[in-house]
Amino acid sequence: MKRLIQLGLLACAAASASARPAKQPHRTVMEKAVQLKTGQYVWELKADSTDPVLLVIDLRSQRALLYRYGVPMAASTISTGRRGRETPTGAFTILQKEVVHRSRTYDDASMPYMQRLTWKGVSMHAGHLPGYPASHGCIRLPAGFAKLLYKVTKLGTPVIITDGPTTDSMGSSPQVAPSGLRRI
Repeated sequence: MKRLIQLGLLACAAASASARPAKQPHRTVMEKAVQLKTGQYVWELKADSTDPVLLVIDLRSQRALLYRYGVPMAASTISTGRRGRETPTGAFTILQKEVVHRSRTYDDASMPYMQRLTWKGVSMHAGHLPGYPASHGCIRLPAGFAKLLYKVTKLGTPVIITDGPTTDSMGSSPQVAPSGLRRI
């Protein structure tokens, strides 16, 4: 038993070490987003700002991009729904928020910094990021990113979930993925 606890602590330490902001000075958020490795994120949004934000989730690239006034301010790797449990695409708003939440559907699973997108169980929350779609439909985020995102969103914040790069009818931002962003 003692050995299992030691192994668990080592696994947590290793996961914490890899789930951190990516440090790449003098590059745009979009340039940094292309280079993110599993569990990494970039955050260039000032914590004290209360201006509205828009979150775009790209299922194909397994990335989340946070915009303020059409300018990318943060990006993160994510893990979305696996085959047979796909994350739905479309335009959503945040319906409910809870810092500490446990799933009533999936074995009381912990869902820290939960932000509900549908009443049928799709939400964004901190969770395990294996580098590919692996959830039951939720959008898993690195813990640090989930906490920061939770602080800047409100009920009603728009979230767009797409299956690839998007632009508006004029071809301008938000553009989910620059041409160099590849699926993980």
